[in-house]
Amino acid sequence: MVFSLKSNTLFAFALAFSILSCAQTTTEKATPVFKDGEAQIVEAFSDSDQWIRHDLWVETEFDTDGDGQPDRMHVAVTRPKQTETENLKLPIIYVTSPYFAGVAADLPGVMWDVNIELGESAKERVHPEVTRRGQRPIISNSHLRKWVPRGYIVVHSSSPGTGLSDGAPTIGGQNESLAPKAVIDWLCGRAKGYTEREGTEEVEAYWSTGKVGMTGTSYNGTLPLAAATTGVEGLEAIIPIAPNTSYYHYYRSNGLVRSPGGYLGEDIDVLYDFVHSGKEENRPYNNKTIRDTEMKNGMDRETGDYNEFWEGRDYLNQMDNMKAALLMSHGFNDWNVMPEHSYRIYKAAKEKGLPTQIYYHQNGHGGPPPTAMMNRWFTKYLHGIDNGVEKEENKSYIVRENDDPQMPTAYKDYPNPEASPVTLNLKVVGVLPGNLTHNPGTIGFESLTDDVTISGSELAKEAFSINRLLYVTPVLKEGLHISGLAKVSITLSSNQPAVNLSVWLVSLPWEEGKDIKITDNLITRGWADPKNHKSLTKEEDLKPGQFYTVNFDLQPDDQIIKAGQQIGFMIFSSDKEFTLHPKAGTELTIKLDKTSLTLPIVGGLESFKNATN
Repeated sequence: MVFSLKSNTLFAFALAFSILSCAQTTTEKATPVFKDGEAQIVEAFSDSDQWIRHDLWVETEFDTDGDGQPDRMHVAVTRPKQTETENLKLPIIYVTSPYFAGVAADLPGVMWDVNIELGESAKERVHPEVTRRGQRPIISNSHLRKWVPRGYIVVHSSSPGTGLSDGAPTIGGQNESLAPKAVIDWLCGRAKGYTEREGTEEVEAYWSTGKVGMTGTSYNGTLPLAAATTGVEGLEAIIPIAPNTSYYHYYRSNGLVRSPGGYLGEDIDVLYDFVHSGKEENRPYNNKTIRDTEMKNGMDRETGDYNEFWEGRDYLNQMDNMKAALLMSHGFNDWNVMPEHSYRIYKAAKEKGLPTQIYYHQNGHGGPPPTAMMNRWFTKYLHGIDNGVEKEENKSYIVRENDDPQMPTAYKDYPNPEASPVTLNLKVVGVLPGNLTHNPGTIGFESLTDDVTISGSELAKEAFSINRLLYVTPVLKEGLHISGLAKVSITLSSNQPAVNLSVWLVSLPWEEGKDIKITDNLITRGWADPKNHKSLTKEEDLKPGQFYTVNFDLQPDDQIIKAGQQIGFMIFSSDKEFTLHPKAGTELTIKLDKTSLTLPIVGGLESFKNATN
């Protein structure tokens, strides 16, 4: 082929431009990419073999293991290689936990014996030891695949007294708030980090933008809230999933000693033993100081009363300094960390004027919000992209019964603003279950006999039982939407100075089968100690024959009870799955006209009347 001088010149210019363009393309720096208000997966950040992983120790401002030196927290970092090769700075997703280095085995005798009379002290339990696991520099691989490819650095740390972190676990004590604060301070250039646990060579987070978000589930969801209550600068947003926000509410209920669901006999000192995976030589001091002194003197399994010990482990009391935006997630049928834990913090954060959203699903423990919700939250507050998430009209996202958890229904708020309280009274109709009616109830009394060997589900299925009282609505002609806190007021007497009080709200008939979900039967429930009818901080023995009025909330819920069902208000005494197990025989008598159930019903009384015809 023959080219003219002019064409040859043009060809050469085009070739040079092409080479230059290729060179610019190959040297173009990788940066986060955003679409529709969400951080997108970037191919350059996605090759895990190219990630930089290293660990270090961050110095705190406390010494809880008694060695005279500030405790240091073990921290692991996972970041895209471009934070090293291209001087790229990125925001942080931070996860901290007491579980990363392993937990104690569930040996016989580690739980408190629940087969005791109310007010009695149980025999001492077995104290297991944790065999620490894990290998440097990796503390955990959680959240890496979700967030690193989207342009975040993921940081993990072990809580005080766990793994390779110094200190002692305190299960809600101040050091568990100050430890993640120290890590955030280091990420923002305000605290010292070291390459070794006892070394002097410092390491800096030069790759950090100083914008930090935290998330995690259960205990790992508690710690983001703990950090946020310190008001630490740089912690912009938190997404706690099923967090324990008060250790009193976790191990007690309205003055009653109550176990978390699935862990009968667990208490705060049991959890301490369960996570205490720190340095072996520090454990005797920690055990003596924390478990055998502070916890033993404060936890009070005899009365179940609220005191200074529990007050100091309730994050609702520590929210004055909180500034972080809050997206919470919880299951309405989480009977381990019950849904009140998120509700009470969400309510308080909203009242403080903080940016808030809440996501509820109908399942049990755990369950994060949809990835898109989390992504928008972190994109706004960590990357600074104005996606309007804080201006959204709907603040509540609830997974309706049998829906995909990734497809929640949006509501203006939780509880549903269209819900209003409807008070229902008790009406006796012979030996059959009584009626639950908005009309005046029966003047009179009904009694039940405590027997903890019979489970709540068995009691709910019985047409008649001397071990519970049951009052039901008419069969629903249409679905009835409950949203918020159901409240009970029960006037009772006991033939013993102490008695358990349990309430279940159930959907009847009780259905069974492999495809039946918990939402098909159980609406919500609650527990209380009648001895604390005046105050949670001081109880008084019950006098036989004397009546006392006990007022308390059931666990928050948002559920549509389907047509064809009846709502049942079941009152009984000891709950086999949750309370202490006293000997059978205590008798409870209910004053019918002074006992009521108040339901938060969407559409109020009119909806109740329409549904019950």
